[in-house]
Amino acid sequence: MKGTEVKPDKNLVSVCGLFCQACGIYYSTKEGNEENLKQIANRINVPFEKIRCNGCRTKTKAAYCTNCFMVNCAKDKGIDFCGECKEYPCGELKEFQSKMPHRAELWKSQERINEIGWEKWYLEMVDYYSCKECNTINGWYDFKCRNCGNTPGNDFVKNNMEVVKTKM
Repeated sequence: MKGTEVKPDKNLVSVCGLFCQACGIYYSTKEGNEENLKQIANRINVPFEKIRCNGCRTKTKAAYCTNCFMVNCAKDKGIDFCGECKEYPCGELKEFQSKMPHRAELWKSQERINEIGWEKWYLEMVDYYSCKECNTINGWYDFKCRNCGNTPGNDFVKNNMEVVKTKM
């Protein structure tokens, strides 16, 4: 399991249960892939200079993540994850989850974080989003590995192929 080779980083675990390393904006920022960042900025109609992200819990977030309701709500309630809230899942989180295919497993993530802790969940996610051939962490919409071309790019895509295809 590749996850055992890395140290969990809470900055890359979102309040809502998304795994930041599976985000195209995050890995394009990390890898310095300016061309991919430009394509994403154009596709989602965000200024190129506002498309960088270093993770949900950092100061450098993509434009549409800078005022995240869940981050602000969790901070106000003194919790780390939505699943810790007595109102979970709230209407705002349900609406957020329903809008994009890559949010398909938020409930499963919150349950797992509560069950085993965010550190172990993080290690599971590294393995879950890694290519089974070359161990490159791929994103929610990477039908093939960004490094070696193996299909599918990760187990998330394999398990959610029909839902993810709706984004394309």
